[in-house]
Amino acid sequence: QVQLMESGGGLVQAGGSLRLSCAASGSIASITSMAWYRQAPGKQRELVAAITSGGSTNYADSVKGRFTISRDNAKHTVYLQMNSLKPEDTAVYYCNANLHTLATWTFRNLWGQGTQVTVSS
Repeated sequence: QVQLMESGGGLVQAGGSLRLSCAASGSIASITSMAWYRQAPGKQRELVAAITSGGSTNYADSVKGRFTISRDNAKHTVYLQMNSLKPEDTAVYYCNANLHTLATWTFRNLWGQGTQVTVSS
């Protein structure tokens, strides 16, 4: 069974930093892209940042210059370093991955369970 497991959320004051991690586990052949999304109460889920297996990245305009996405391909892990956090960054953050399974090369789009990030003013 292939799954994603997030960690690193919590409560932080405005201006502070947090680092989220998301590890994919199971019979994985390859992961083409990984991303972080977030969903604030009453709002739609939105893309925060994404990274390909080759390291190309893209960010939401609201987080450019403050957040950095990176990945460790050998560990099937993606990270989100969040600096200069603002109260409007408060949301549940979800990890997402596009991958192929090992035995059957089946494409899967997976979501993690989400981790809460709360930024106090």
